[in-house]
Amino acid sequence: MLIVVQHEPGEGPGSLKPFLGGARIVRTFAGEPVPDECDALVVLGGGMGAYEQDRLPHLRDEIRLLGRCIEQERPVLGICLGSQLLAAVLGGQVAPAPAKEIGFYRVRLTPQAREDRLFGSAPGNFVAFHWHGDAFTLPRGAVPLASSTLTPLQAFRFGASAWGIQFHLEVDEEVLSAMMSGEGELRDAGVDDDHLRAQATRELPRLRAVAEDVFARWAKLL
Repeated sequence: MLIVVQHEPGEGPGSLKPFLGGARIVRTFAGEPVPDECDALVVLGGGMGAYEQDRLPHLRDEIRLLGRCIEQERPVLGICLGSQLLAAVLGGQVAPAPAKEIGFYRVRLTPQAREDRLFGSAPGNFVAFHWHGDAFTLPRGAVPLASSTLTPLQAFRFGASAWGIQFHLEVDEEVLSAMMSGEGELRDAGVDDDHLRAQATRELPRLRAVAEDVFARWAKLL
């Protein structure tokens, strides 16, 4: 069974959804328990921090399940918070970044990404959507795949079947609208919501083309 962990009501799988088949979505925001086992795992984003396990015990359960999937070499895809939890499992350090990165900013792939199973055919650089306040260090043994100006590590691979992606590759119009409903955070970060919506009209179709290729490649592992 493919398990998808969703932390926020509006932050669903977005453009990843067509590639999930009959996946079971675990809605931790609704109190649904994280299972002990799965055949493959997707962990989506959320407004909490990977270091808040005492306040949110389900994060501890997610870390346990991620660790089990790594040990068993099951396919794993972590997005935003999911990538931070994966980094933590693998020994990386997760902490608040000097500044929040919210908006459409360019991502640049590393030379190693050219040989990567997911990103091998992606453009060398492209504009992605970002909404995060935490960053992580590269876990020992992991391969760096992408960076942005504000965030030196935007994506990594561990082993042959686990990927962490800090930016929101899955975002579509519906997910973006749900994320922007908390306008207070946008205002606090100095982000103009009208400008962000205008950018979305231009950038989301381009991003979706990249996302569909990457997600289709990941789905082949299932």
